[in-house]
Amino acid sequence: METYQAHETAVIDEGSVIGEGTRIWHFSHIMAGCRIGRDCTVGQNVVVSPEVVLGNRVKVQNNVSVYTGVICGDDVFLGPGCVFTNVINPRSALSRRQEYLPTFIEKGASIGANATILCGRRIGAFAMVGAGAVVTKDVLPYALVVGNPACQTGWVSEYGHRLKFEAPGHAICPESGDRYRLQNGKVRKMTEDGE
Repeated sequence: METYQAHETAVIDEGSVIGEGTRIWHFSHIMAGCRIGRDCTVGQNVVVSPEVVLGNRVKVQNNVSVYTGVICGDDVFLGPGCVFTNVINPRSALSRRQEYLPTFIEKGASIGANATILCGRRIGAFAMVGAGAVVTKDVLPYALVVGNPACQTGWVSEYGHRLKFEAPGHAICPESGDRYRLQNGKVRKMTEDGE
């Protein structure tokens, strides 16, 4: 018995694994060998290729192709029309399937609409990639990157708010009240005991 919902126009290949509570919308293609977690949303006209892994509660917006080599942690957001690659130097006449480079999108990260993520990169936990950005290098956890090529312009909280670090390197999320520390060029969320 299927524990997920799929629109009648969606194509679900045998051999794909789809978690309970996941919803797949119009004209999407879920290919054999991919794994989609629980409570995910896969928008219209989405392709999820073989060996792709989507964690739990991942949201894939309309018109996204998630190619072999992409691995997303839990709670990742993939904005409308964002683009992934899996080969550095593609050529139509040459097969590069043995050269696919993995791309990791860590827990809670968000990729903005029409952003492009070059293969072999790691997008850190809770990072935010701005709309239209072209990511050519790794992105640190909690970093905000924008532009072409993408450059870091600040830091964001787990709720997606820009963090303003006051001396000595502390910031508070205006929505959650969570505290963050900036130290040695990296941000981490502080625990209740201040560590």
